[in-house]
Amino acid sequence: MDTTAPSDAPGAAAVSAEGLGVRGPRGWAFRDVRLSAGPGSLIAIAGPSGSGRTSLLLALTGRMRVAAGQAVVAGHRLPRRMSAVRRVCALAHVPGVTELDPALTVAEHLRERALLERRFTGSPLALLRPRGERAAARARIDAALASAGLDLDTLPKGPRTAVRDLDRLESLRLSVALGLIRRPALLAVDDTDLKLSDSERERAWELLRGLTAEGVTVLAVCSEAPEGAVVVPTGPPDATEPAEATEPDGSTEPADPTGPAEPADPTGPAEPTEPTAPTEPANRTRPAEQTEQTGQTRPAGKTEQAVREPAAPRNEEGAGDAISEAGRA
Repeated sequence: MDTTAPSDAPGAAAVSAEGLGVRGPRGWAFRDVRLSAGPGSLIAIAGPSGSGRTSLLLALTGRMRVAAGQAVVAGHRLPRRMSAVRRVCALAHVPGVTELDPALTVAEHLRERALLERRFTGSPLALLRPRGERAAARARIDAALASAGLDLDTLPKGPRTAVRDLDRLESLRLSVALGLIRRPALLAVDDTDLKLSDSERERAWELLRGLTAEGVTVLAVCSEAPEGAVVVPTGPPDATEPAEATEPDGSTEPADPTGPAEPADPTGPAEPTEPTAPTEPANRTRPAEQTEQTGQTRPAGKTEQAVREPAAPRNEEGAGDAISEAGRA
C-alpha cells in the first residue's frame, strides 16, 4: 500500500512509513503498509472492520509497537522513539482507549482534561500559580471548542449536559476538542463515520478538513475515505499461522490441527482381573513326616484335608483372607 500527499502546511507533523506491520498472538494485524504524507494532511485509514485499522492508528501514534518495517512521525522514528511520538500526537475518539464517560457532563470532561494536561505536560512551577494557570486553561478550552465546532450554548443543558444526552456528531466534536487541548501536531480519530448519516458524515469530514487548514495533521479511521484525503487501504487480515508446540527438551514441532490424541483404548479403562488362588507353601509337611512341635505323625487323610482348605476366593477381600489362612496353615 503506497500513498503520497504534498507537504504544504508547515507546523504540523509529516508522516511516512515503509513496510510497516504489527503482529499479535493470532497473526498479523496488518503488514507491508507504505505511506508518505506531508504536514497538514488528512490521512484516511479506510477498510472493513477487523482489518487492522485501529492497530495501524495506534502504531502511527506511538501506542503500539510495530513488528516489521519503520515509520517517521514529526521527525521521530518508530519504533525507536515511541515516547517522543506520543508527546506530539493526541487521540480523540478511540474506543477502549479514550472513550467518553456517559455519566460525566461536558464541562467535567473539559476540566478533567485541562487538569491532566497541566499536571503531566506543564511546568512544575505552574502549579504554584493556580490563578494564572486557570486562565490559561480556560483559553485552551475555548480555542479547542472553537476548532471542534462545539457550541456549549446549543446543548440541551449547556455545559452541564451529560455525555449520554449527546448525539453521535456532538460526541465526536467533544472528543476532538479534548484532543486539541494539548495542541498536538497530529490528531488521531477512530471510527470517524460510524453511525453517521450522509449529512452528518459530510459535516464530520468538514470538521477534520478545517483542522488540517489550521496546521494539524489528522489521521482518521473510516469505512469510506473522503475526497482529497491520503488514503491508506487496509484489507482483510491474513490467515493466522499455526502455533508451535514446545517439547520438554526444548524442541518445537508444528501443532497438530486435528486436535489432541485420543486414548489408546477407546473402550474405556481396563477391568480389574480376578485374584488367583494362593499357592501351596514349598515346605508343606508331608503326611508321613513328624511335626516340629508334637513329634507325632499326622494321619495322611487329615493332612490332605488341611491342604485342600480354604477354597480359592473370587474377590479381593476373599484373596486377603485366603493369604492369611495359608500363612497360619
